[in-house]
Amino acid sequence: MTDDAGAGARPRASAHESAIAGEAAVANRSRLAWKEEQLRVWDLLQLFTPWLLLTVSTTIYFSWVLPASGERFWPEGTSVLGLVAVSALWMLFGHTLPIKRRALRPVPTALYFVGLLALCVTLMTYSDIFLVFTIAGFFHAYLLKPWPVGMVGVLATSVALNGASMGVSFSHPSPAALAEFVLIVAVQTAAIGAGILLTARSEPEERKREKLVARLEAALHENAGLHAQLVAQARESGAQDERQRLAGEIHDTLAQGLAGIITQLQAAERAASARGETEEHVTRALRLARGSLAEARRSVRALAPRELAEAHLPDALRTLTGRWSRDEGVSAHVEVTGASEPLSPAIEVSLFRVAQEALTNVAKHADASRVGVTLSYTGTEVLLDVRDDGRGFAKSADTGFGLTSMRQRIRGVGGHVEVQSTPGEGTSVSARVPAIAPGA
Repeated sequence: MTDDAGAGARPRASAHESAIAGEAAVANRSRLAWKEEQLRVWDLLQLFTPWLLLTVSTTIYFSWVLPASGERFWPEGTSVLGLVAVSALWMLFGHTLPIKRRALRPVPTALYFVGLLALCVTLMTYSDIFLVFTIAGFFHAYLLKPWPVGMVGVLATSVALNGASMGVSFSHPSPAALAEFVLIVAVQTAAIGAGILLTARSEPEERKREKLVARLEAALHENAGLHAQLVAQARESGAQDERQRLAGEIHDTLAQGLAGIITQLQAAERAASARGETEEHVTRALRLARGSLAEARRSVRALAPRELAEAHLPDALRTLTGRWSRDEGVSAHVEVTGASEPLSPAIEVSLFRVAQEALTNVAKHADASRVGVTLSYTGTEVLLDVRDDGRGFAKSADTGFGLTSMRQRIRGVGGHVEVQSTPGEGTSVSARVPAIAPGA
């Protein structure tokens, strides 16, 4: 019962751990999805904003600014159109395609940025409306590596943009205009450059976090696989233990009972000529057959031996030994030492089956005249000894199924069995198990 409870607790604990791992995996995937969405939006801004600004500037210039100035399309409009075409090609091969191919490199990107800023300044000499296109320089400054180069890119863009919009004459600037220009450029560079600085500082950490999260997800998947393997192994182990338990139960009950029936019927056959003895052997055979049938039904119901169903282990051993002594005609004595206390059903069943198997072996092989059964309670352990004065056996013969089943059964409850025997000097079977109380 204790083993079953422990086995039930382990799956529940494993299920709880699996649920926690699953929730962690979902949370990590959600966070990664949110980060990926942010990066995707920023990449789209980086990719399409310059094209949008160039399109807006060009459209306004040719539909409004150029007609309003009274200038003809030729030659000013042609020059602007040519610069717009060059700017489009410059952005296509210096910015858009490298981003899509993930082939941005620091030096080519810096050269691209210088060329783009030169085109913006040139277009602004034709019309201030191309200030709109020049704003793209702030977005492209984020592509410059390392971050100090990006800050220089922001500063250069701010100088070009504000110099054109404020009409600052760099040859003879007025003190007021120059002060205003410097203040605006400084504030603008600091505000936009702060984003570059924060990105440069947070990007390595973010990449480390992403790698850690990726490794964590991999570990969670690996743990899930290991958990599935452990569950499968536990099921296989449980099935193997159950097969061994059933084999031991059948050997300790049905097989022994059937062997006793055969022995009694053979004795009845040999004593057929003696009046009255046949009836006695048949009566014993019938009693053994009824007992074996009851054991078979008990095994099907997975209940304890009927002796333990009616009493605790010391009384069950006395009943077992007394019945065995009457049936086999061998003197047997049971002694209980220490303070008797209730034990786990698994412990009591295991010790009872050891005593039953040991007595059966005495009857089948020992040809003994006396048998002693001692049950000792020591507080932390319980010891069971079954000794006989029979013929004994050599150490090499210590390989029968009964002794193997006995050892497996006791090992299953945390104990061990020792068998000592010398030819001509009897046999001693000793089992030592922990004193586990019911429900512990």
